[in-house]
Amino acid sequence: MSPFLTAWFQRLNWTGVPQADLPTLQSLHQHHNSAIPFENLDVLLPREIELTDEALFAKLVVARRGGYCFELNGLFERGLREIGFSVRSLLGRVVMANPEQMPPRTHRILLVELDGEPWLADVGFGGQSITAPIRLQTDIEQKTPHGLYRLQREGDDWILQFRHHDRWQQMYRFDLSQQYFSDFVTGNLYTAHFPHSHFRHHLLMCRHLPDGSKLTLNNFHFTHWQDGEVVEQFNAVDVPALHELLQVRFGLGTDDARHGVTLSQLSAVMAGIAAREK
Repeated sequence: MSPFLTAWFQRLNWTGVPQADLPTLQSLHQHHNSAIPFENLDVLLPREIELTDEALFAKLVVARRGGYCFELNGLFERGLREIGFSVRSLLGRVVMANPEQMPPRTHRILLVELDGEPWLADVGFGGQSITAPIRLQTDIEQKTPHGLYRLQREGDDWILQFRHHDRWQQMYRFDLSQQYFSDFVTGNLYTAHFPHSHFRHHLLMCRHLPDGSKLTLNNFHFTHWQDGEVVEQFNAVDVPALHELLQVRFGLGTDDARHGVTLSQLSAVMAGIAAREK
């Protein structure tokens, strides 16, 4: 086993025997969602987000930080490929807010081929991330540990939707065209630097737990969800309490020399958010 896989499995708390099959893919997908939180701290600090294999390994595995789709799915793709999966990244357009105009391609997702059948994998969509791979098939409800999803078609586009109470809510749309590293760099640059990107205005974090619940954070507001219902919520009383919350509830590494987040750095981030909200 390669040193990368050994370290990645340790980061995921995964002790299985890696094989390029569906049970391995399902297990790694759920462990990835649980162990490595979705978060956007580097956008707010601000720090440039690098997408090379070396940079993702240093930040998400060694430093035990989290990240967003370009990072999380980039790391997941590398891990799957080293195991022996046939996998490649696609780019999607986020349409949750029903935009008036078609948005750019700013969401990285994975297409995995298993025994000639295509599967969608995605460990990087925050609170609505699928926590298991789903078949690339239309109009069938597909259950994951954290909710129901389905895919629909519109021309060459696939549209992913999730079940929200009594209705279907669209998430993003994508096609199967070949994407290149430069495409991910461009999408990442837009997401991190475009003035109206919501990642630039709020501290966002999510961790999906093995019991089917999830933890979310929006600035100081923490929520623990179970089956779409709130089981715990509160506002962190101050920045020190928020700093502790990141470490204890989200498992975020904060002490790495390069990728860590000190109390003073977090204070500056939250002060910047407060100033923009005035």
